[in-house]
Amino acid sequence: MRHVFETMGTVASIEIAPTDAAQSLMPRLEAVFAEADARFSLYRPDSELSRVASGALTLMDASDEVRHAYGESLNWRDATGGAFTPNRPDGVTDLNGIVKAECIASAGILLENAGESGWSVNVGGDVLTSVSQQDGHPWTIGIVDPFDRTALLCSIDLVGGKRAVATSGSAERGDHVWLGGSTTPATFVQVTVVADDIITADVLATAILAGGAASLDEATERWNVDVLTIDRDGGMRATPGIRATISAPL
Repeated sequence: MRHVFETMGTVASIEIAPTDAAQSLMPRLEAVFAEADARFSLYRPDSELSRVASGALTLMDASDEVRHAYGESLNWRDATGGAFTPNRPDGVTDLNGIVKAECIASAGILLENAGESGWSVNVGGDVLTSVSQQDGHPWTIGIVDPFDRTALLCSIDLVGGKRAVATSGSAERGDHVWLGGSTTPATFVQVTVVADDIITADVLATAILAGGAASLDEATERWNVDVLTIDRDGGMRATPGIRATISAPL
């Protein structure tokens, strides 16, 4: 079955075997995202993070959840040489870059702890899956064409233990990822990262989009990830791991 709901300004889709046990998990899964959205959304003036952004609440006085997410973002900022950051060019603290991934990871843990298998969680194109589908075959994930959001650029099979795919780009939301406070448009219009976990995939997709070729080289050297990038002229770069798992031609 496919369970779909709106959250965090996008759409979440959970695919799972249609059982009563699976159906009973859906309200708990929705609550994971609803609680985070209520706390971290910058589009909701009543959220805790919006109050931090307005100056009504300091980070030191914020909840453990907000301070934890901020601390994790700072750790990733240091790990990526500043390519990933919790602060926008205007100085506003924006934790969406890590909170959504953490929610997807939490949803996966909930499903695993419930003994479910053959599932996938897709939130705005960022995907975490079980090891395999119900029939034992690997999951196949479509990558959207950044120049035609109604078409797929390619599809890739998740093999070798990699279960997470995250895509960051400017085609849908416009330029919204910048490096070091600069508002210069990014070199890449879309970056897809395949990793063992969704947080690494999501953070590095954003970092490579912001940092360009230098961040791409660093990420693929330091982390066990596969990457597909698209530049503004339509040029593509794909790591060997991506090329080996493409199930529909580029």
